[in-house]
Amino acid sequence: MTGHMNATILTNEQAALDLLAAPDCALFLDFDGTLVDIAPRPDQVVVTPGLLASLAALQQRLDGRLAIVSGRPVAELDRLLAPLVLPAAGVHGMERRGADGVLRQLPAPDFTAVRTQAQALAARHPGLWVEEKHGALALHYRQAPELQALCVETMADAVRSSPGLLLMEGKMIVEIKAAGVSKGTAICDFLAEAPFLGAQPLFIGDDTTDEAGFDHVQRVGGIGLKVGPGPTAASCRIASSQAVRDALAHAAATPTP
Repeated sequence: MTGHMNATILTNEQAALDLLAAPDCALFLDFDGTLVDIAPRPDQVVVTPGLLASLAALQQRLDGRLAIVSGRPVAELDRLLAPLVLPAAGVHGMERRGADGVLRQLPAPDFTAVRTQAQALAARHPGLWVEEKHGALALHYRQAPELQALCVETMADAVRSSPGLLLMEGKMIVEIKAAGVSKGTAICDFLAEAPFLGAQPLFIGDDTTDEAGFDHVQRVGGIGLKVGPGPTAASCRIASSQAVRDALAHAAATPTP
């Protein structure tokens, strides 16, 4: 299902929830808009003790086959999810830490032209702000949604003169990242190594940046679960991040078969 009627989101999450409860599930989770509600600024999100407890229990239940796959840097995920230290992919796959605890970073392309354009635009419009990460740059316009078209057009022009970069539009954000690297490639790498190898993947995400992850898990026999409304390649849909937290808590409390 790819749409919504009025305020009601048509959901069909049961197959995904069945996989979540299965002993051979490999669980991959986006962060913002999936585990936590989206906040006006990334540093204002709220991580509840209940969510941390659910993640800890599920990591144990799944024998370590749980990973966070996010646009945030891994160090930021660690800070927000402390004291948990989970396998994680950050910056859409530019950073990845497997179960061995080793953080690997791919080489970052040249962001000079993109950075110059983004900073100049933000300097002219106080509602915009630029976030730089290893291998990615984000232009946020949540405080100035009327500037969406200008942000997209400006960043698209910069990307056209910057080989090796790709523009992605998200929720009140225009993000530029390395081409050829995605949440899908990160999940692929996790599934090629222990303890994820041979398990059936479930990826839960809410934004356009999660579509590559949905595509990959479904190509290898897993399930994509889209959070909220909007077009998607995911085969299943759940209503909200609160519904995701409730589902994780229920699965965490369910006795292992």
